Amino acid sequence: QVQLMESGGGLAQPGGSLTLSCTATGFGSSYYAMAWFRQAPGKERERIACIASADDSTHYSDSVKGRFTMSRGNTKNTVYLQMSHLKPEDTGVYYCTATMFYSVACPRDYDYWGQGTQVTVSS
Repeated sequence: QVQLMESGGGLAQPGGSLTLSCTATGFGSSYYAMAWFRQAPGKERERIACIASADDSTHYSDSVKGRFTMSRGNTKNTVYLQMSHLKPEDTGVYYCTATMFYSVACPRDYDYWGQGTQVTVSS
């Protein structure tokens, strides 16, 4: 059973930085693509970053490109989301997700979700 646990959310000032972490258990030897989704107040859930399983290539939404960086740790079951130049519109609940998918591309759908971590950007 795959389980995901996020950490690192909190309050940041506009222009500031935060780093989210996600640790997965239950991956075994399979290849998993992972992604970060964001649910902002009053908006639809949005995939903001993903990392492919075959080559760790990353892909970003236009809303965070150039400001956020997703990466894997030394073990394949940990990913990070480094967020900088934060804006108030980055406020929301951030979810770590994963799905078994071997490719250099990121899939659209994800089978496993963490419980989410709140990020609030406000002065």
